Amino acid sequence: MTPISVSKLTTHIVLLFENDETLRDVSVLGEVSNWKRAASGHIYFSLKDAGATLSAVMWKSSANAHTWLPREGDRIVAHGYVGVYPERGAYQLYANRIQPAGRGQLYAEFERLKAKLQQEGLFDQERKRPIAVQPKRIGVITSRDAAALRDILRVLAMRWPLVEVVVFPTLVQGSEAPGQIVAALEHAAAYSDHVARLETLILARGGGSIEDLWAFNDERVAYAIAGSPLPVIAGVGHETDFTIADFVADLRAPTPSAAAAAVAPDRAEMRARLMDAAAAMGQGLFERIGRERRELETAQSRLSRTHPQRLIDVRRQSMDDRLRRLDGTMRTRLLHARERSNSATLRLEALSPLRVLARGYSIVQRDGGKVITGPSQITLGEPLTVRSAGGAYGVVVKDVPD
Repeated sequence: MTPISVSKLTTHIVLLFENDETLRDVSVLGEVSNWKRAASGHIYFSLKDAGATLSAVMWKSSANAHTWLPREGDRIVAHGYVGVYPERGAYQLYANRIQPAGRGQLYAEFERLKAKLQQEGLFDQERKRPIAVQPKRIGVITSRDAAALRDILRVLAMRWPLVEVVVFPTLVQGSEAPGQIVAALEHAAAYSDHVARLETLILARGGGSIEDLWAFNDERVAYAIAGSPLPVIAGVGHETDFTIADFVADLRAPTPSAAAAAVAPDRAEMRARLMDAAAAMGQGLFERIGRERRELETAQSRLSRTHPQRLIDVRRQSMDDRLRRLDGTMRTRLLHARERSNSATLRLEALSPLRVLARGYSIVQRDGGKVITGPSQITLGEPLTVRSAGGAYGVVVKDVPD
């Protein structure tokens, strides 16, 4: 047998692999080991079970299309084809799609992260912030070409077209999606601080499998939502889908459309409420005008009764009455005083010493006016005054009787 070169043998083996239908489209179940991402973005790993080990590679383009990627020790199903790497003379699996070996593993990871974040208080209701009722400007974080964005814009235009929408585009699926979502949240906060104030953020994505939604179960995204200075509404997936982002967000909406409805009031409802308020204000104004008119009429009536001229007239009449009463009182008092004076005069005249003198009696007084009542009160030579009915005259004592 003629020997052949290594290259020819390897080429023959490659052809055998390429012509085998099973090897061209195969899914392999195994446990991940030696998981490594190269600087180029390609991923190299091994699949193993109890009896064998299979080398595998996933190119960067395929890896970036995945939201969820396994960790060391995870059991997965890797789909792709088996080929030969000529430089090493080894066969390997070229994987283009990876899924967990049953959803139980993803759900276990979901529950692990959920329990961790809940323990840290990221789900506490006390830290949830209120959502603006009539926002002027909101931010939307989603894929620029996603149906979710069209649904949000349609609902906002229908319900509250006054709101301004600023879109912060990001991947919502694939291995690069969590980092871009975090960057979009940070960009929105910076935009609100330095460009124009945002009142609320909507983080949205349409429905899909748990693998499709896995970017919203990323721990980095959870911490970015919790640390956002702006309130965040999560509208991820369908109504039955729950992600970690839903639990951390300030408000969870079952769909992107519902998130838009939650942030914007219904203009038809607002119009009806405004009409009701206007009617109530009109009725209130009509009733108030009626009350004010009645109060004015009452005030005018009171004013007519308390007008200054009326008060002056009443006081003038009262003054005339008082003057008449005062004049009568004074006349009565003067008459009584005159009568009392005449009576007193008659009594004084009856008691006057002059009446006694008129009957022939006299009064003897010293110079000081003291009345002498007996001879024992005088001295020889003392001058005295004798007061009689006809007048007073002076005498000198010549003799003092014993």
